[in-house]
Amino acid sequence: MAAELFTNAVDFTEEQKHYLQGFFAGIAQRGSVPFAGDTTSGLITSDPVSGVANQAAQLPEETYFGTPISDLCKEERWKREENPLAIWDKLLAHANENRAPVAEDIFRFKFHGLFYVAPAQDSFMLRLRVPGCILTAHQMRGLAQMASDWGSGRADITTRGNLQIRELQPKDIVRVLTKLDFIGMTSRGAGADNIRNITASPITGIDPEELYDVTPLAEGMHYYILNSCDLYGLPRKFNIAFDNGGSISTLADTNDIGFVPVRVGEEHDIPGGVYFRVLLRGITGHGQFAADCGLLLDPSQTVAVAAAMTRVFSENGDRTDRKKARLKYLIDRWGIAKFVEETEKRLAFPLLHFSAEKCEPRKPINRSGHIGIHPQRQPGLHYIGVAVPVGRLPVSQMIALADIAERFGTGEMRLTVWQNLIIPNVPTQNLEAATESLLAVGLKITPGTVTSGTVACTGNKGCRYSATDTKKHAIELAMTLDERFPIVQPVNLHVTGCPHSCAQHYIGDIGLLGTKVEGEEGYQVVIGGGSDKDQGLARELISAIKFTDLTPVIERLFTAYLSLRAPEESFLSFSRRHDIASLKSFCEEKVS
Repeated sequence: MAAELFTNAVDFTEEQKHYLQGFFAGIAQRGSVPFAGDTTSGLITSDPVSGVANQAAQLPEETYFGTPISDLCKEERWKREENPLAIWDKLLAHANENRAPVAEDIFRFKFHGLFYVAPAQDSFMLRLRVPGCILTAHQMRGLAQMASDWGSGRADITTRGNLQIRELQPKDIVRVLTKLDFIGMTSRGAGADNIRNITASPITGIDPEELYDVTPLAEGMHYYILNSCDLYGLPRKFNIAFDNGGSISTLADTNDIGFVPVRVGEEHDIPGGVYFRVLLRGITGHGQFAADCGLLLDPSQTVAVAAAMTRVFSENGDRTDRKKARLKYLIDRWGIAKFVEETEKRLAFPLLHFSAEKCEPRKPINRSGHIGIHPQRQPGLHYIGVAVPVGRLPVSQMIALADIAERFGTGEMRLTVWQNLIIPNVPTQNLEAATESLLAVGLKITPGTVTSGTVACTGNKGCRYSATDTKKHAIELAMTLDERFPIVQPVNLHVTGCPHSCAQHYIGDIGLLGTKVEGEEGYQVVIGGGSDKDQGLARELISAIKFTDLTPVIERLFTAYLSLRAPEESFLSFSRRHDIASLKSFCEEKVS
């Protein structure tokens, strides 16, 4: 009855009706009504944590998830000695005494999204959760107030479509966490060995080309994590993405689990319609994209499958070696077939194996679709992609964006994995005024081609691992290239400061990995990377070069590109068409 009442409502799209039908079918299996946001009722076995909390309780005390205590790495011992989610008294004590944490508590505080980043900065960085990369004007204003009152006066958009606030003192950390709760946000599980921010295609629900609105799936996954204590404290960090199959990608193939919708025709032995493929073990910093595991899911099954897969990983991942603890290494050890088999044991429904070749191909991706003005699927409405160079948003612009989103849209904003921001639901008659208001506060919607595709990690001004000032260097290089070269096709520049590769340098048209060169800041240069249909790991072009010497080298490469490219050829295609020896020769200074 509930399903009929909901799915017959005229306000729901066909995709949403389909989702709700599966949702309420799950409720019927369970026989009770779940809390709002529960997308797994009836889809997980009656003992969903059978292999986690219960197994841990039954193991001998001298082991932890089957691993001898003596073999655990120090982080695992810290988690076992004191639950990082149960340290509120300790957070209060540090705030009251304005005291920095010791090593084991530096790690535990990350479970609350608090990163003590000394020696780069003698302060905390707060990383948020922004489920599905969607936030409201009210939330943006609250964050702006936090950044102004207690932080650095700005927020940074990250490559997982969330936000970070820096330079928070220990005395303010409890104020920060309670303020987050007040504005309807959280940072719980945003760092350390947890499922990171759940990303979704940034224009899902408004994209004319999308196959499925994944907003309820991303939000459902977010709330399932928050209410499932066993999904914290994994062997290592874990990334999940929901792609909508439309014009803007969410880089699903760089995640531990990526869900990508596909359409199946009526000619097969299953009902035609939209389903989801499952991609597994993406970790581009370790040289690997996520690969299709052969499953086809009804949309209503995706959250349950993600939860089950995470639990399999939690039970069986390596807790002795941090360098071998990601999902990739468990599947390398087991193989896909065993991992899927163990996943199915935790589900109340069978998994459907279906060849990807039988599915219709993905629609083209617009690599510049996250910037500028674009029509939505809703007649008369548009979204505006706002350029935020390397993600830096001062408080004044945060407040202005909140005001513009409310005055000219619906008060909603979308963050992207390219560190920029989208204002949706702007009526045609408001576009000119909204654009002028953005320009008035220094925000562009038509930046240079390279600048609009540039992402950079925090860099050594805020991260102790980084060898270079990535954000400064990224902006300098991108703006120089945009000023000198009239390029129309998108060019992605990814600048990362250390091998952790938070900016995913291996998937950039040009990727820079920070290093020291003769005592100065420099980079390894890689070229020709891409994701989705352009998937490929970048090749090394230069092993090490000082940043002060880098710009003229890249300028010579771009000069060669403009003079030698085929008609309409992108920089990515050009770089892949030539071998490394040829590309190196383009970079060399010509002696007349």
